[in-house]
Amino acid sequence: MRAGAVVTMVVVSVASGSFGSAVQVAPSPDAQIAILSPGADAYVSGPTLLRARIEPPEAAASLTFFVDGRQVCTVPSAPWECDWDAGPTVAEHQVRAVLSLRGGGRLVTTVRTKGVGYNERVNVDIVQVTVTVSDGRGRFVRGIPETSFHVFEDGQPQTISHFASEDIPLELIVGIDISGSMTPSMPKLKTAVKEFLGSVPAQDQVTLLGFNDNIFTLSRRQTNPTERVKAVDRLAPWGSTALYDVILRGVEMLGRQAGRKALVIFTDGEDQGSHATIGDVERRLQASDVALYMIGQGRGITMDALKRIMERLAAPTGGRALFTDSVDELHGAFGELLDELSNQYLLGYASTNNKRDDGWRRIRVDVDGHHEVRARQGYRVTATK
Repeated sequence: MRAGAVVTMVVVSVASGSFGSAVQVAPSPDAQIAILSPGADAYVSGPTLLRARIEPPEAAASLTFFVDGRQVCTVPSAPWECDWDAGPTVAEHQVRAVLSLRGGGRLVTTVRTKGVGYNERVNVDIVQVTVTVSDGRGRFVRGIPETSFHVFEDGQPQTISHFASEDIPLELIVGIDISGSMTPSMPKLKTAVKEFLGSVPAQDQVTLLGFNDNIFTLSRRQTNPTERVKAVDRLAPWGSTALYDVILRGVEMLGRQAGRKALVIFTDGEDQGSHATIGDVERRLQASDVALYMIGQGRGITMDALKRIMERLAAPTGGRALFTDSVDELHGAFGELLDELSNQYLLGYASTNNKRDDGWRRIRVDVDGHHEVRARQGYRVTATK
């Protein structure tokens, strides 16, 4: 499957898991387990996140995931998740989670993903759209029913097949520019990044990347706010800037998981050492459902040419660019950004356009009674070879 701008998972099911399906092995334990990802009846292919919820967490000794009878991983502590490659095609899989309890005994629960029959192949690709609705006074509007949303692709109405507005998983990657050009701004940059990371809710997973002419993974899927901040204190500026490369890496790491995906980049916006071009980045963003947010720092706050680059990259994804070095203003901006991420709607639809022609598909989302609606502006489908 080569449709670059699609999600091959059922959107809503990732945000919900049924505790009732767990099977108790040995004594009746006071614990519950649910598989959150992939969801039951989901379509999966490629890199896929296996994720479970355990209540209470302290009851768990370890968790082991099996797919189609084969052990994929054993997780000794929270977060209860690991990566699994589902392969290039959409096929049916049985995912089983076995929870070993501290007090002895086990809990077992399973979900089954969906395969694709011949007649389903045209419509399995689900285009995912994250939507932000505000009221004209800067406040985000919650509780809007699915019936109020209308999606158009190239002017043609589309049928919404998946809708979620609460408890939508968030995968967040934060990239920090540590190139030599950031040297004068590094103290303020560290303060800004720590301010932002300290505000991210603990349940949201954050992967932290540092970049200059190389890309460094500082922490991966960290939920502990203290550990997030510690990684920032160790940063020192040097080297040139591979801005475009780190955006591509971030999009690749976020992959094709269903749910909200955001990439936040702290930078001055000047690329000096990337292998990729800005055109490469734009095309990759167009083929993904990642929302990009650019936080201008250093010269990126004062130089119009650099600000235009950041706005050019962020706006089409449904994200935006912010420009200020005032800690007080950043605090307000970060609060607004995190409020936005926690109040988004997630829509999915199967496009009525089945061509694989490398064409650009323009998306418009209308919401009854609301005029301030922000969503990804479109997507690009990779041509079939």
